[in-house]
Amino acid sequence: MMTEKVLVIDDVITDAMATPSPAKSMGDPGITPLSPTHVLNDSEENESTRHPYVVVVAIDFGTTSSGYAYAFKKEPECIHTMRRWEGGDPGVSNQKTPTTILLTPDKKFHSFGYAARDFYHDLDPTESKQWLYLEKFKMKLHTTANLSIDTDLHAANGKRVKALDIFAYALAFFKEQALKELSDQAGGDFENSDVRWVITVPAIWKMPAKQFMREAAYKAGLVSRDNPDQLIIALEPEAASIYCRKLRLHQMVDLSNKTAQNGYSPTENVGSGMTQGDRYVVVDCGGGTVDLTVHQIRLPEGHLKELYKASGGPHGSIGIDYEFEKLLCKIFGQDFIDQFKIKRPAAWVDLMIAFESRKRAAAPDRSNPLNINLPFSFIDYYKKFRGHSVEHALRKSNVDFVKWSSQGMLRMSPDAMNALFKPTIDHIIQHLTELFDRPEVTDIKFLFLVGGFAESPLLQQAVQNMLQGRSRIIIPHDVGLTILKGAVLFGLDPSIIKVRRSPLTYGVGVLNRFIEGKHPPEKMLVKDGTRWCTDVFDTFISADQSVALGETVKRSYTPAKPSQQVIVIHVYCSEKESAIFISDPGVRKCGTLKLDVSGTESPAARREIQTLMQFGDTEIRAMAIDVATSRSVKASIDFLSH
Repeated sequence: MMTEKVLVIDDVITDAMATPSPAKSMGDPGITPLSPTHVLNDSEENESTRHPYVVVVAIDFGTTSSGYAYAFKKEPECIHTMRRWEGGDPGVSNQKTPTTILLTPDKKFHSFGYAARDFYHDLDPTESKQWLYLEKFKMKLHTTANLSIDTDLHAANGKRVKALDIFAYALAFFKEQALKELSDQAGGDFENSDVRWVITVPAIWKMPAKQFMREAAYKAGLVSRDNPDQLIIALEPEAASIYCRKLRLHQMVDLSNKTAQNGYSPTENVGSGMTQGDRYVVVDCGGGTVDLTVHQIRLPEGHLKELYKASGGPHGSIGIDYEFEKLLCKIFGQDFIDQFKIKRPAAWVDLMIAFESRKRAAAPDRSNPLNINLPFSFIDYYKKFRGHSVEHALRKSNVDFVKWSSQGMLRMSPDAMNALFKPTIDHIIQHLTELFDRPEVTDIKFLFLVGGFAESPLLQQAVQNMLQGRSRIIIPHDVGLTILKGAVLFGLDPSIIKVRRSPLTYGVGVLNRFIEGKHPPEKMLVKDGTRWCTDVFDTFISADQSVALGETVKRSYTPAKPSQQVIVIHVYCSEKESAIFISDPGVRKCGTLKLDVSGTESPAARREIQTLMQFGDTEIRAMAIDVATSRSVKASIDFLSH
């Protein structure tokens, strides 16, 4: 006999209770289950019935640098990366632009990328304090515990701005640039409705951060809420994975033996060295985060299956910048550095740019020192602030390895530079070691090292030492553009990823018949002579469970009280694999479905309400249907409202 579960809806019950019950305090009578689960592999919305997009444009919105790439549907093999930008940096060559944004003193968008940085740099110091300059702000979405639409960011001058505005300005800038480039190519105006947009985000981001990107895209006018399918939120390592499988051997370096040949002819795909069931790890090392994913190839179509949920953490290359900042604080004093950043924000940016180009010169076998230019205003401001010279501070500080050179530079020994890399690289190696120790992660044939930080010889050497030849380490030549190109391929064929792992457990709150001895007494609720157990978490899907893209899980419920006019279904999620009650620690409400059934009769003794949840994309959609009347309500699960 199946236990019957009921949904409870809007009439307030006031029972004396030992502990407050979420369901009772919401005053919903609720629902109770009618039937067991069925899973439908719903692919009725197939590609051909949707809007025929002419081109796919992918935006890689990175922590340190950003860019876009595109391909036309009719020439999917030909991926164009964005036009070269004005004003690149010495020692940094790629087609991306720094993720920096400048707003006027009245918070209007002014410029993005090199243009923003150069304009800000050229402002008079008294003026620059009024302007709002932001960089490396993407990480805020990962580190903010209770992210919402109202989350703030701090500009270089310490002023606050809405994160949603900044992200929307940046996306609107890329939209304008890409459409301009497409129009030039097409020789006429290019319509936004012909574009399918793809935005990449780290796989380890929590759902609120992924949803935040979509909200910013709506605000930027990339797509409208009425047509959400025009935008795909892609996971960065998945995009990298799709691109890496297509690599030909002349397009990569095989660290295992440093030659491109490696037993295959150079024009063969790595993919052709991959056979049915091959497993590989993608290590995506960016500016802000490191993402590890484990994929398996399923031939003949070469679809991808995720074997273990994404892992990693905030251990991108900006960690090295923070270590450099800590070193400066140790030499010159935290009080001075804090003051200098606020009082001379443009000079601080210059100093970090000078450090960036030297950071890229760090290598395991380097023996000569690295020189970092100190901006004149740093030297000048320090003397005013402390009453003695920068040179004096360096002599006095007990930081070995860093000296003052007569040309007015900080001279760092290679050991000192390597020490700045160590904490970040140690974190990455620790994550990799834990991953390779997992039972699901055996027989890994390839390890793809991608993302801007993958270019670092120090990181490459550390990964080689850790793996000891267990997998072949492959680094694509255009490693900084790997994610962009893969994201374009994903936009052209989103069905390429067949199986993902759910990052969370999802379910709805229901009532079950109260069973003495099984249910805690404080959860008991008596209604019309029936004893119910409230707050039961009815699981739709568990964390780390495999989900096919577009898979729909369907359940049937019935109102606990037949006369209910509005049926309210609350959706809950948890990072834990199982939850018993919606009041368990770690369970949070992430969506609500309200179905109005007033003025309708149900021919059945018990009204059947079907609830469907569709998984697989980075979004989750929920729907409730009143079977008797076919009335339905849809909701996107909302992770941003509190």
